[in-house]
Amino acid sequence: MTEAADLVVTNARIYTLAGDGDDEAEPDPEEALAVRDGEVVRVGDTYEIEFLEGVETERIDCEGRVVLPGFVDAHTHIENAGRYLVHADLSDADDAADCLDRLAERAAETESGWIQGFGYDESEWDGDHGYLTRDQLDRVSEDRPVVALRIDMHAASLNSAALEALEGKLPESDVRRAGGEPTGVVVEDAAERVREHIAPGYDETRELVTAGLERAASKGVTAVHDMVRNSRSPQVYRDLEATGELPIRVRINYWADHLESAIELGLATNAGSDRVRTGAIKTYTDGSIGARTAKLFEPYEPDESEAEPDSGDDGEWVITPDELEEIVERADGAGFQVTAHAIGDEAIEEALAALETTGDPASRRHRIEHLELATDDQLERLAEAGIVASMQPNFHQWAGDGGLYDQRLGVERRERTNRLREVLEHGIPLAFGSDCMPLDPLLGIHHAVNAPTEPQRLSVTEAIRAYTSGAAYAGFDEDRLGTLEVGKRADIVVLEDSPWAQPERIDGIDVATTMVDGEVVFER
Repeated sequence: MTEAADLVVTNARIYTLAGDGDDEAEPDPEEALAVRDGEVVRVGDTYEIEFLEGVETERIDCEGRVVLPGFVDAHTHIENAGRYLVHADLSDADDAADCLDRLAERAAETESGWIQGFGYDESEWDGDHGYLTRDQLDRVSEDRPVVALRIDMHAASLNSAALEALEGKLPESDVRRAGGEPTGVVVEDAAERVREHIAPGYDETRELVTAGLERAASKGVTAVHDMVRNSRSPQVYRDLEATGELPIRVRINYWADHLESAIELGLATNAGSDRVRTGAIKTYTDGSIGARTAKLFEPYEPDESEAEPDSGDDGEWVITPDELEEIVERADGAGFQVTAHAIGDEAIEEALAALETTGDPASRRHRIEHLELATDDQLERLAEAGIVASMQPNFHQWAGDGGLYDQRLGVERRERTNRLREVLEHGIPLAFGSDCMPLDPLLGIHHAVNAPTEPQRLSVTEAIRAYTSGAAYAGFDEDRLGTLEVGKRADIVVLEDSPWAQPERIDGIDVATTMVDGEVVFER
């Protein structure tokens, strides 16, 4: 006699996303599935699945809703996601004044210490596209340090008290000045020093991580690849798992400055438990387009928000190509997967050149993160080497007329950004992540489907695959995650509406339920 299921999901439109199929069309859905011991044991019609119901079997009636494999966010920052929820959230602020109001509200909620805000995006403001400045933040407080981190985390804005608190600790080359005086804007290494200075201890990290994980589950995310640097979050993840409080799966990608410690501790890519595993060694090359620090072959467009616009700037190296080559050689030699942040076309060139020198980049599944401004030649070489393109479709929110890419790069280069269709057409493995800008796969899928140009645009099925099976492949998880097939883990997201039925409004679809191993971790 067949053993009864622990859970049956019925009255649903279940898109397993198994097999290749026609990614331009809507797949044929199944009606029901059964779960035992956290694993999918059968998918089919309701009549067939009902035979697996026993006395203690839980039944979820989806009332015709869409069921998909749980989303895998291949590039995110869970601690930062929590910061948006705990500190001042500046991500949807209308303008600088709105940011200042939100920071002032946060100041009123706290008695002392740093006043922190996260996620401002000046490129979206009407009229003024300048970074927040020292003079503006001094209006929030003249006594307490105030910091506002830009959405990409590559630039930070500080008030006078914050600059004073960090005096002598910031590399002068990354401190922006006007008339010889600091504007309050700092980038790259200086922004990293700011983040280190305000880094939380264990208890606050646990609060931030817990909030971030809850947000991820509420967005249908059942697994994340978390980019970790100078954080207590790895300890928090393992502690939460030990007490049965870790709601989703976590793959920890350690920054390159932790490489020697990782080797010494005996960590290895894919080692770990069912819920927490070691991933790649993560390294920078360049900065970001938003901070004008992504490394380009040709200069940025002049920054008209600056008192003295400079059209000769082509970005900067966060680490030099020689340093990158050493990191890749050391990490690959120790058996680690390597993932390199590279946004500008010149940075992509150096990242690609370094990864191409490894013995077998495809079997290691080495990755390039972001890949925003890849050239045709670089796409061909990525395909030939089998390097994974780990990209963020939500970045297309800046790809329209007059958006961030227009402001920084001009029209021709703006139209070359994030060419998702051409990545797939070259046969490059494509994984989607959010980079916490914001953490929301449906928003990313929406932007992939509705991108401005054909080379940037995907079908609904292609976009969902990149956020499920594609991201699972990037984390060596294709045998257990990414599709709803017999033998895979029962990581499931239930949507209120169908992305195929409303491709122009995917960002308006709500998540009804999220399950990991067949257990509900979020329910609307």
